[in-house]
Amino acid sequence: MTDRLKGTGVALITPFLPDKSIDFNRLEDLVENQIKGGVDYLVTLCTTSETPTLSESEKEEVVRAVCRVNAGRIPVVRGLGGPNTQELVSQLQSLPLDGVDAILSVTPFYNRPSQEGVYRHYRALAEASPKPLILYNVPGRTGCNIEAETTLRLAADCPNIIAIKEASGNMNQIMRIIAHKPDDFSVISGDDAITLPLLAAGADGLISVVANAFPKEVSTMVRLARQNRFEEARDLHLRLLDFTQACFKEGSPAGVKCLMSKQGNVLNELRLPQVPVSKALEETFEKLLSDFK
Repeated sequence: MTDRLKGTGVALITPFLPDKSIDFNRLEDLVENQIKGGVDYLVTLCTTSETPTLSESEKEEVVRAVCRVNAGRIPVVRGLGGPNTQELVSQLQSLPLDGVDAILSVTPFYNRPSQEGVYRHYRALAEASPKPLILYNVPGRTGCNIEAETTLRLAADCPNIIAIKEASGNMNQIMRIIAHKPDDFSVISGDDAITLPLLAAGADGLISVVANAFPKEVSTMVRLARQNRFEEARDLHLRLLDFTQACFKEGSPAGVKCLMSKQGNVLNELRLPQVPVSKALEETFEKLLSDFK
């Protein structure tokens, strides 16, 4: 499974209708566009999916819809994380995971465990999970960092933990993991903007937000970098850089949803507490798209 989760994953948005219900037609189109664009795997129920605003039944509907449209063509990763270890263990043992290839689990948030607590949390999930587990480190959102030594300890001790999505932005920490990880453990960038330098340092790929809007360009950039064709990869990275920065300027997924609405792919609808971006940022996306060749 580790080899199948290298390259480009896309953190799928959840399209909404004006009444804030899920737009399943556009979700299905999104999945098709990603596969046609060359992404290597799909990630559901992640931060970009506005997962905290979805009900439990909606989460299951989203996963079923993505798996149905995908029909086994590329791997599907399901997000499942939170601050209650025992509840997550129970869910891993009871949720239907047909069509799901791996679990992406964010660090516990709000309760801010020690590194020993983080280790024991993930070890419990790994022992309970019928699917391979990907750690997700995004301390800017959770207030909890997985230090390099904890990641390496989990990689060594838990065969069912196969990768980490690293979105700490701490290059030294990420490169330390790359330098000392087991051969069969993957390091995945969780930050579009720094993916190219991380690939140059030996990372295995990216779980991307921007690929929702530009699946072909992002997946081609990652593929070129993994083939050591860095001059070509750099050209694509720099062409997308203004879009990447704009997508995160006023929060994600508000930015990428605005961009995709300007492309005509989804409606610019979010659920509170997310709100649409400012008029000034809308105009920035319009100009960037008009100049994009």
